[in-house]
Amino acid sequence: MLKGIPAIISPELIKVLMEMGHGDEIVLADANFPAASKARRLVRCDGHNVPDLLEAILKYFPLDTYVKKPVVLMEVVAGDSLEPVIWKKYHDIIKKYNNGSSAIEYLERFEFYNRASRAYAIVTSSEMALYANIILKKGVVSE
Repeated sequence: MLKGIPAIISPELIKVLMEMGHGDEIVLADANFPAASKARRLVRCDGHNVPDLLEAILKYFPLDTYVKKPVVLMEVVAGDSLEPVIWKKYHDIIKKYNNGSSAIEYLERFEFYNRASRAYAIVTSSEMALYANIILKKGVVSE
């Protein structure tokens, strides 16, 4: 354990976050995401939800300021009438840590899977909300 690092950030997760460089991407995946078959590096965060992980990570993880949309969500599949309530939580958390901006890109399901498979790591969670997967592009640490 370290002072100031929340317990939700495991030793494995902090290692991955510190290894990542500018432009690398990390996926925070819900419980239904095919993480094991897509991940180059898989970090398990069973028992946690994505909003709590997102909040904890963004305290230490700068989003890329050199791209217009450093955050990616999976768009709702055509014909699915669901409105993902969790996205409002994401917008609020991202704005809090990204100078009031929540610039988010939405990708079609299989485009999202392809992009996720190229990410530096995928973090699995126990999140049960639908369309709760999110990709973060790391920015430059300037402090």
